[in-house]
Amino acid sequence: MAKLSKNRKANLEAYDADKDYSLKDAAGIIKKIAGTTKFDSSVDLAVRLGVDPRKANEMVRGIVTLPHGTGKDVKVLVLCTPDKEAEAKEAGADYAGLDEYIQKIKEGWTDIDVIITMPSVMGKVGALGRILGPRGLMPNPKAGTVTMEIGKAVKDVKAGKIDFKVDKFGIIHAGVGKASFEEDKLHDNINEMIQTIIKLKPAAAKGTYIKSISISGTMSSGVNVDIKPYS
Repeated sequence: MAKLSKNRKANLEAYDADKDYSLKDAAGIIKKIAGTTKFDSSVDLAVRLGVDPRKANEMVRGIVTLPHGTGKDVKVLVLCTPDKEAEAKEAGADYAGLDEYIQKIKEGWTDIDVIITMPSVMGKVGALGRILGPRGLMPNPKAGTVTMEIGKAVKDVKAGKIDFKVDKFGIIHAGVGKASFEEDKLHDNINEMIQTIIKLKPAAAKGTYIKSISISGTMSSGVNVDIKPYS
């Protein structure tokens, strides 16, 4: 049996893995155990839903702007016509252009987190679907990443706006902050995410909607959150 490291042992002793904690307590625990790494760990939320993602009327997808951001430096590429490049860069886009970046992507470059584009160039961007789709980078009007309001879209993404959807197992995963965040800020971000998911409950979903909630750090086990307040 592998020997537990000192940090791993301390983390396991910091909480009861079989217990469901209040969101406030869970945020405090995860901050403590995720903060033992030599880097600023990401804090991730996993919400298991009582839906069947294979059915279109039970798909859950949405957008949320976390009140305190994600803590991540999001790399944004704006694929736009020349007249929109200045607007994109002034708003904080890391890259802005069109044909040269489309060619780079075709050659394998995907060192970006979000792509924002405009309706008039979706014909060109759509051709990148096989590359961008599997990586979750394809712009989508529902996510606000296909728009004429380029500057606003860039600022929203940089401020902590994220797009999420339920996976094939019925689980929504999302990064909701960093271990360096204050407990209250982690709590606010996680609560905002959960409340947004609740508002998106499909009319076709029957039975228990929120089945489980877990918070984890990059290299830590998950802490279970009591779902009764969200039932």
